Amino acid sequence: MSAAPLALTLGDPAGIGPEIVVKAWQTLRETGPVFFVVGDAQAIASAPGFGRAPVRPISAPDRVAQAFQSGVPVLDLPLRAPVVAGQPNPGAAGSIIQWIETAVGLALSRTVAGVVTAPIAKAPLYDAGFKFPGHTEFLGELTRAATYDGARGPIMMLTAADLRATLVTVHEPLAQVSAKLSIEAIVNAGLVTAQAMRRDFGIAAPRIAVAGLNPHAGESGAIGREEVELVQPAVRALKDLGVDARGPYPADTLFPAEVRATYDAAVCLFHDQALIPVKMLDFWGGVNVTLGLPIVRTSPDHGTAFDIAGRGLARPDSLIAAIRLADEIARRRAG
Repeated sequence: MSAAPLALTLGDPAGIGPEIVVKAWQTLRETGPVFFVVGDAQAIASAPGFGRAPVRPISAPDRVAQAFQSGVPVLDLPLRAPVVAGQPNPGAAGSIIQWIETAVGLALSRTVAGVVTAPIAKAPLYDAGFKFPGHTEFLGELTRAATYDGARGPIMMLTAADLRATLVTVHEPLAQVSAKLSIEAIVNAGLVTAQAMRRDFGIAAPRIAVAGLNPHAGESGAIGREEVELVQPAVRALKDLGVDARGPYPADTLFPAEVRATYDAAVCLFHDQALIPVKMLDFWGGVNVTLGLPIVRTSPDHGTAFDIAGRGLARPDSLIAAIRLADEIARRRAG
């Protein structure tokens, strides 16, 4: 386990965040990794689980280790508006944002080993004036002023089983993806990915596969020019920068097990190109990792699931995997 605990933000309290937090603690309380929740203590205390979990309010992260086995440690920052499970409320947006900002501040000060974020719902945050597409972009802004040695993100990575897939564009409408792509963006994603493979995943000489955008990777320009004009130059530039980059590869042949064995990470050009194979490999256990930041951040690879919130049905697998991966990355960085 890392010497410092992990900070786990509660996410949207009207979603399954409180429930999966409790279930993750019940699974990890004996073995760790040790974490504490940044959020509303009452929301956690009333969450369904395998029996109600005791809550242990803490005043500072250095109190976590002694409290962890006996209850869910919580840095209690109470909600500013009442919340009902399954009913998203823009009035909670201020608290949700405060929890994220607090956890990131603790990570930047090295008070915690890393940040794990429970899911947020974008629509209620947008209704309250939130200006970022999601967690990833917000974390990039919160850490922008901090020094960081290497290629800078934020770059979203999804992991499941033996697949690690990063994204060049993230929450963009499909019709706008081509216009959002550039040689520079692909190169930066490749550099951040290769750097993270070495620093965060312990792979000394990472092999990076870059996907194409069009069917059959464009058929030498016959089915689209993006591969010729953007992806191929980006791969050449990455090689010139010392990255073992290959591609562009047709996306429909990039993810079988035999092909995955030939690379350590895939750089994908748009959201579903990465998310579909990740969720096919391990729907319950995928993890979202933010690369290229001065802090460690992971998250479960699913949303708030308002439709089942408060009913005791949510599975904590992805959150548990995110906590464990955050601890592994933090230990590698510390080492």
